[in-house]
Amino acid sequence: QLQLVESGGGLAQPGGSLRLSCAASGFTLDTYIIAWFRQAPGKEREGVSCISSEGGSSIINYADSVKGRFTISRDNAKNTAYLQMNSLKPEDTAVYYCAAARGIYCSLHLYDYEYWGQGTQVTFSS
Repeated sequence: QLQLVESGGGLAQPGGSLRLSCAASGFTLDTYIIAWFRQAPGKEREGVSCISSEGGSSIINYADSVKGRFTISRDNAKNTAYLQMNSLKPEDTAVYYCAAARGIYCSLHLYDYEYWGQGTQVTFSS
């Protein structure tokens, strides 16, 4: 059974950092496209970053709102994807979801993904 489990959320401070993890089981992460989405209260779920499969040369995309601050990566040996979040801002407060799908090149489109984790909360502390 294919499963994604996120962890690493918590309380963030202005300019601080957090690293989210997405542990995969039931499939090999590097053969799928992987993305991080987030959903803030009252807002639609939005794509944050994605990484293509090995067949797609692991091409990475970022939403404009996080470029230069967030870094997506994948550790094939651990079958885990990560989202390193630096220079955090209040508007980064959201539930963050890991998603996966069969494919080559990733996208930040919600409906391109068929497998989802349960989400991990990132809350901003002033």
